[in-house]
Amino acid sequence: MPQEVTPELLQEVVQRSLNRWECPPDTIARLINISENVTYMVEAPNGFRSILRVHRENYHSRNAIESELAWVRALGQEGGVETPDYHLGRDGSAIQTVAADGLPAPRHMVMFAFLEGKAPDPDEDLVSAFGQLGQIAARAHIHASSWRRPAGFERMTWDESTVFGASPIWGDWRDGPNVDAAIAWRLERLEDLIIHRLKRFGKGAQTYGLIHADMRLANLLVHEGRPRLIDFDDCGFGWFLYDFAAAVSFMEDHPQVPALKQSWLEGYRKVRSLSADDEREIDTFIMLRRMALLAWIGSHDGVDVARALAPDFATVTATLAESYFTTHG
Repeated sequence: MPQEVTPELLQEVVQRSLNRWECPPDTIARLINISENVTYMVEAPNGFRSILRVHRENYHSRNAIESELAWVRALGQEGGVETPDYHLGRDGSAIQTVAADGLPAPRHMVMFAFLEGKAPDPDEDLVSAFGQLGQIAARAHIHASSWRRPAGFERMTWDESTVFGASPIWGDWRDGPNVDAAIAWRLERLEDLIIHRLKRFGKGAQTYGLIHADMRLANLLVHEGRPRLIDFDDCGFGWFLYDFAAAVSFMEDHPQVPALKQSWLEGYRKVRSLSADDEREIDTFIMLRRMALLAWIGSHDGVDVARALAPDFATVTATLAESYFTTHG
């Protein structure tokens, strides 16, 4: 959040805004997460629960949020993936735009239906969860490839130009914490190699399209054995294999990753075909995502996760780059 917007101020604004929806009496909003957006659990004494997302300023336009919601609903209804539906406000709109004293700009808000479920525990064996994640990714990609998008559909793009280009979505990785001259030299070589390989790989319809783009275990809820996919805030256009790279975000150096990759691939191929050439390029997408995350940490120093990862993230990224050069350089 902008520094002038304190959690207390936003809490007050959110609480006053709940009357925009048909919420039961005595409904309260409780802060549960501050990251790209600010997220609240909305609860009432009669058992009503929902999730309220307060969008970050200047990240998505209203039309882009409407486009996200259109795919979330269509994927849930047609694509075989359980996704959270959303509540309409009293005015019939899914997006409520709220202005208030103290806010530098109006904020978009969306209230999602609450989904039961628990994210897989990263300290447990994740192989089975990644198999489920692979199947979900494949269903989402099949749906995205055939879905007729609404007129004016607008979402961001995740490719070499928006991770490395003149105006990268999450900022320049060179501004990441502890990127010294030696690390920058290695990562410059890495950027060049990634761009070279991605241009050769191309953007064919079988490999590139609408993706979730943040399909981490934190965004997978499992309830009574059924997986559910949440948080489409970063969905946009990119390579389908970027969804695996996002799944191993912040843990790319974990020794369990090769087994997780194999499980994800097996799950994916139960639903959708994937060529050996595609599989060989997975490491490129892992490194593309890793570089995007280095930029994200540098531009989100007010987020707890970013602060916790900041000390060693650049050093580990450079080490991963050397391994990648050995295999793909």
